[in-house]
Amino acid sequence: MKKLILCVFTFFFSMAISAQDESRAVDDQNPKNEVKVNALYMVIGSVDLTYERLLNEESAVGLNVVIPFDEAITDDLNYYFSPYYRLYFGKKYAGGFFLEGFGLLSSVNSTERFLSGSEFDPVIITREEKVTDFALGIGLGGKWITNNGFVGELGFGIGRNLTNTDDNVENFVAKIGITIGYRF
Repeated sequence: MKKLILCVFTFFFSMAISAQDESRAVDDQNPKNEVKVNALYMVIGSVDLTYERLLNEESAVGLNVVIPFDEAITDDLNYYFSPYYRLYFGKKYAGGFFLEGFGLLSSVNSTERFLSGSEFDPVIITREEKVTDFALGIGLGGKWITNNGFVGELGFGIGRNLTNTDDNVENFVAKIGITIGYRF
């Protein structure tokens, strides 16, 4: 009887160990992290880096950071941080067509010019200030994944600023991306 109980216990214990190995193998087949760079923004003078954590086969959360390095862009934009949530509709694990909801915290340089003085002696006054805005928006796009883990993505999003809407700052924000990266 003791031998039978020992054999049954050993059998169930070995099954539990093999089940854990299989679940690890499934996780190894579907890595959960991605790092990406927006090639389009690099061309126009900004560093755009993204980290994305895959929650399951159809959803992910991520953080997108943009810092311009070209003086033509830094005249307006200082930086932006954009956390997002994505819902995927493709056949591959967290791939294919996606919808995205995002927030966008940005710092921009606002310039306001107005005339002062008399009609015969006008004076142009320029007022510059840094403005921090927060926007909410939606986006859509597509993601393609190779068997080696390389990722390509096309995406577009539009949002509306919720703060400083009466200032001399744009009320709408846009995100566009041609991104490449790696899933690990």
